Amino acid sequence: MNWDSNVRPNDMARIQTKEQADAYIAEQVEFIRNKVGDKKVLLALSGGVDSSVVAALLIKAIGKQLVCVHVNHGLMRKGESEQVIEVFRNQLDANLVYIDATDRFLDKLVDVTDPEQKRKIIGGEFINVFDEESKKLTDIRFLGQGTIYPDILESDGVKAHHNVGGLPEEMLLGLVEPVKLLYKDEVRVVGRALGLPSSMVDRQPFPGPGLGVRCTGAITRDRLEAVRESDAILREEFDKAGLTDKIWQFFTVVPDFRSTGVRDGKRLYDWPVIIRAVNTVDAMSATVPEVDWAVLKKVTDRILNEVPGVCRVLYDLSPKAPATIEWE
Repeated sequence: MNWDSNVRPNDMARIQTKEQADAYIAEQVEFIRNKVGDKKVLLALSGGVDSSVVAALLIKAIGKQLVCVHVNHGLMRKGESEQVIEVFRNQLDANLVYIDATDRFLDKLVDVTDPEQKRKIIGGEFINVFDEESKKLTDIRFLGQGTIYPDILESDGVKAHHNVGGLPEEMLLGLVEPVKLLYKDEVRVVGRALGLPSSMVDRQPFPGPGLGVRCTGAITRDRLEAVRESDAILREEFDKAGLTDKIWQFFTVVPDFRSTGVRDGKRLYDWPVIIRAVNTVDAMSATVPEVDWAVLKKVTDRILNEVPGVCRVLYDLSPKAPATIEWE
């Protein structure tokens, strides 16, 4: 099979079992080794499903010839960068470059309220950081990318691959895209066969700008931390309640306004936390699940008691349409 093709053959079987995934992995390992030779491959490793599976597959094929760059822009969910380091550096012995660029990103986002402007700043700064780090490396001849088949189908000829963050085309590197003929569910099967943890392989959709679009309006560090901590509580309690595999996506939002409240007999003026949970097939429309009241009450109690600066917890009941899944 021509693995460099951008067209999935009609007779290509769906990868649904571990045996099928193992066979696919073996074919890709051979193809990658023949293509790359003794050169190095550079990969932007976000910790998302696609880039993580590509990283694990490339490590199996070429080991230390793969250089993974993980940029922590300060807008990750709680524990995500730590998980990338634990899985890839500590468990898979990857050649991983970790960059904590939190201050760099957040300083550029001060007083920026427009959602699209925030996205442009975050995406542009990622390009700058990745480009700077890539120039420090030698003998890089290929760029690994987490392109999957829907990226190619949805590009309509505009792009033939998933250019992570809009990486500079002037890098002039050959592309290595070992899962580009796979659908998302197949990528997850391959990831499991490679031994990646469920928390990484079954990761929910997460926007490129990260928590930057869930901390609405101008991002402040204290409100960003409120988003991160409340989101972690929600994920922990939904997981305990067995909802993680039953709800397509759930997260918290902390909007850029305050509400009156009271604590210890004193008036306060703090933020609301909004819980967003949706079920969908294609993300074009979405419904809101009816979560058990006891679960919502437990989440509410924990957020109000454990997250500083919060005095209300709300549950977003709005379907898509007219609402969107994300708030920004």
